[in-house]
Amino acid sequence: MSTSRESLWSIGELAERAGATVKTVRFYSDQGLLPEAARSSGGHRRYGPAALERLQLIRSLRTLDLPLNEIRRILDDEDTAAGALEDAVDSRLRELGNEVKALRWREAALRLVRDCPPTQRAGRLRLLTALGTPPSTAPLARFWRTWLPPRMPPRATAAFLDAAVPQPPDEPHPSQALAFARLHAMTTAPCPDGRQPQPEVHRVAGAGGAALLYAGLLEAFELAAPHLRRAHDPHPGEALDAYVAAYASAYRSRDTQDFRRSLAARLASEPRLDRYWELTAVVLTRPGSRPQPTPGSTDAWLRAALRRDNARAA
Repeated sequence: MSTSRESLWSIGELAERAGATVKTVRFYSDQGLLPEAARSSGGHRRYGPAALERLQLIRSLRTLDLPLNEIRRILDDEDTAAGALEDAVDSRLRELGNEVKALRWREAALRLVRDCPPTQRAGRLRLLTALGTPPSTAPLARFWRTWLPPRMPPRATAAFLDAAVPQPPDEPHPSQALAFARLHAMTTAPCPDGRQPQPEVHRVAGAGGAALLYAGLLEAFELAAPHLRRAHDPHPGEALDAYVAAYASAYRSRDTQDFRRSLAARLASEPRLDRYWELTAVVLTRPGSRPQPTPGSTDAWLRAALRRDNARAA
């Protein structure tokens, strides 16, 4: 051993030099993070200058709130220490982000309870208690999976869920938190007859046809969304053509004026989930901002455009 006996310190001397407590030094030593250089004749631990540097590094890493297992990984392999430290910091940043998001949701929930009339507090508490912090989108996704046709291809289902399920905002306004809580309650409540009513087109198109239908609808929604953002009145155009084409493929028909008239009648009789889309718009939009288009609001715009087109052609 190259370290002389004169340069070795007792556990108390090492603690004093590091500005730590003896208890802290003993803990890291017992954990195997701070190897001793030697033992005294009486069996007491002795540490060298390398231990001081290692102890200072450990304490610096602990100030970043890194767990001991990550610190051990960083210390054990000098060749990969830089990469291990970067991975550990990234992981901790993600954890902190989730913790901050949870705190923001708790704050919004507390404001909702504090600021509502006393007669509404019990109801709001029931709504908010059912949510996690931050809330999960899993119940909303399950709701839509029961709406979509059975055996629809997973990729098509995932694309629709991305558009239909709103992500909880990281810093929710109380109104957004309340809207998400109401969405959660709506999507977890049992249906009166045990299953949501299904559009006729699901039965006609089947799983494969429904995949084409929803792919076409999503394309039409993307084309129509800029018009909603600019508050344009519903009107015929490329977005409506894509919308009608999606239904024409599902019904194995062609886009004719007769088909457009029959489609408008079919859509008018289908079940709608207006309340879901109203709440989704609130979740996506902070107060004072222009409402963000949702698949529901975009579908309503396109239906209105279809009715206008039919009226013009009559």
